[in-house]
Amino acid sequence: MDTWTIVTIILWIGIIAWGIWELVQFFRRKNAATAIENDEFKQNMRKVQIVDVRGKDDFDAGHILGARNIPYMQMKQRFGELRKDQPIYLYDDKKTISYRSALLLKKNGFDNIYVLKDGYSKWDGKIKRKKSLN
Repeated sequence: MDTWTIVTIILWIGIIAWGIWELVQFFRRKNAATAIENDEFKQNMRKVQIVDVRGKDDFDAGHILGARNIPYMQMKQRFGELRKDQPIYLYDDKKTISYRSALLLKKNGFDNIYVLKDGYSKWDGKIKRKKSLN
């Protein structure tokens, strides 16, 4: 075999391994939380911990009423702020970061984790915006 054939084989093995890794991670994230619709989210939101995992600027621009902001990038340092005996409702703009946060929480002993199915971008309930100083 020539050098290009060996390089091509190694490249394909790397691509396949990466694809398998991503697939495993996808299912791990999906199993870490249950997706819920807007109606179920609204129905139970007074009995749960609502966490917005977006950045502070996005949170200040508008968030679900009653939510607290724990950005995904700070979740490892701040998950201790959450109670393990109450359900946790997570959301972000879509749902990708919410599932990553759910996996991190699951690894740290949290159960009853839920993700807003279509994210904040499709939320039709009450929101709060930070008042501008102007």
